Amino acid sequence: MFGKLLQRSIKTGRVSLVDHLGRRRDFGSGQPQVTLKLHDAKLEWELGLNPWLKVGEAYMDGRLTIIEGTLYDFIDIGMANANAIMSVNMQRVVAVANRLLRWWHQNNPIGAAQRHVAHHYDLSRQLFEQFLDESMQYSCAYFQHPDATLAEAQQAKMRHIAAKLLLQPGQRVLDIGCGWGGLGIYLAKTAGVKVTGVTLSREQHEIACQRVKAAGLDGEVEFKLQDYRLEPGRFDRIVSVGMFEHVGLKHFPEFFNKVEELLVPGGVALLHAIGRRDGPGHTNPWLRKYIFPGGYSPALSEVLPVVEKTGLWVTDIEILRLHYAETLKAWRENFERNRARIQALYDERFCRMWEFYLIGSELSFRHDYNMVFQMQLANGIKAVPLTRDYMFDWERNEAAAPRAKIAWKGERAAE
Repeated sequence: MFGKLLQRSIKTGRVSLVDHLGRRRDFGSGQPQVTLKLHDAKLEWELGLNPWLKVGEAYMDGRLTIIEGTLYDFIDIGMANANAIMSVNMQRVVAVANRLLRWWHQNNPIGAAQRHVAHHYDLSRQLFEQFLDESMQYSCAYFQHPDATLAEAQQAKMRHIAAKLLLQPGQRVLDIGCGWGGLGIYLAKTAGVKVTGVTLSREQHEIACQRVKAAGLDGEVEFKLQDYRLEPGRFDRIVSVGMFEHVGLKHFPEFFNKVEELLVPGGVALLHAIGRRDGPGHTNPWLRKYIFPGGYSPALSEVLPVVEKTGLWVTDIEILRLHYAETLKAWRENFERNRARIQALYDERFCRMWEFYLIGSELSFRHDYNMVFQMQLANGIKAVPLTRDYMFDWERNEAAAPRAKIAWKGERAAE
């Protein structure tokens, strides 16, 4: 059955399929090319019925192996032919089912949201240190020039975000989904603001608090293990980076209404999130099951109508295209470089799972299914200047003469 699916859909690249009896069939032509080995008879039916879930599972479990070419080549071929695969009748049925169930899959009330976050972000700190940059930024970097290092691009991302926030010393800033605290520490050191960060990850919260002490920012930065919906304060600025993908479509009104509630008149917010280029859809079932339960990257057409029902102004939107592809490439290379250490922390199946995740995510951006958007929101028509010059001026000045040295390596060592 999988062979029939490949025969109907593979037009770009070549896939050779060797079944459990050693019989070989070839599909498509040209480059890239891979040869797959299926290790049992049942697998061909599973892959043919639901490749979006079963290919990743079979690779993780060793039931599908790649004997010529690479996993990158295989996923690249799949992405290049995704529209043709989706046009096959059985895949249309599966897609409709996923669309109908997406409200259930994205159910993230208080409590369930923390369990979903823990599934991914409460993995060991040592894992993330093997592939992230020294500031522990786990979101799209900003590559201002092609030869930038990952650390330079992540520093540029934080600078880019800070420029859009119009920060002034003493302002109160809320970081929704603060991660390991890198952005909050950067904003406090660079702009002299007071930062409150919230996260649902116990692992992230513990590390973020340790980093505050190591940076000497007690009293200036506070991180809470708390759902953003329970935050009682009011803030001059709100920032959220890489968290909105965990909100879920049905909770969008709740999110933006809370941002409006927390933002003082004249306040500014910046939302940085993965989005869909091709309109509303559903989360890949393998990614949802194994990597980000409850997650969904929305189309802007699903976000803007919700914002329009609040009193907030959308004052700027920027689309970052291949920046995340380059970020994921750097993470993938770091992961492979440190694979033996990661395998010692977990096992080979875990390594194959994360290899599949990092490659698939990178190629989703290279094949233009995903992008990142930065949306600036304001609580008032006069909250930001009439032109965008202030962003470029602040960013260039800060790049030329940084106001604060962030000693990430020292802080991490002190933890």
